[in-house]
Amino acid sequence: MEKLTIGQFQSMISRALVDITARADEFSQLDAILGDGDHGEAIVTAFNAIEKASKKDTDFKTLLSDMGFAVMLETSGSTSTLLGGLLLGMADGVPAGASELDAAQVKSMFSEGLGGVAKNTKAGLGDKTMMDALIPAVEAIKASGSPDIKEILAEGAKAAQKGAEDTVGMKANFGRARNLGDKTIGHADSGATSWACMLDSFAKAI
Repeated sequence: MEKLTIGQFQSMISRALVDITARADEFSQLDAILGDGDHGEAIVTAFNAIEKASKKDTDFKTLLSDMGFAVMLETSGSTSTLLGGLLLGMADGVPAGASELDAAQVKSMFSEGLGGVAKNTKAGLGDKTMMDALIPAVEAIKASGSPDIKEILAEGAKAAQKGAEDTVGMKANFGRARNLGDKTIGHADSGATSWACMLDSFAKAI
């Protein structure tokens, strides 16, 4: 697949909502070990706002901006802030007026999306957060030599999944979990797991 269309991107968002909703209890159970135990509910609420705003048939930049502002205005908490940062960053990475994106533009979209998230968190690789899934995913997407967008997204999803699994051996450095110190080792991070799910859904939707 050499071009990503608006319709295909909307399908990616819809698939992510379905898959995240199906695993919400899993995400909350992980979060209960290290945090407040509400991550599943938080990310489902956030993605409902995103999916609702994704229904318009418009250009990528406008659509991504609308979704980013919707999730930040309609919901609250760090999950919404970070997803909003992702989408607003992605909007910065696409050309004005574009209704389809080629492989290079998709790479730029995800690269700027990571930049948008980074504006809202100081977490990096190894801190046991969703960044442990997102950073490897974006690096894999950018490094892909394939012109096939589906393959590029699949490479990103695979890297995100490995990144989420790697959080099992990490000590948390952010949020409430950091107060638990070494007790956080041995459990996957809920945010990394849910964002890996999101990226997997993106790859499987097209």
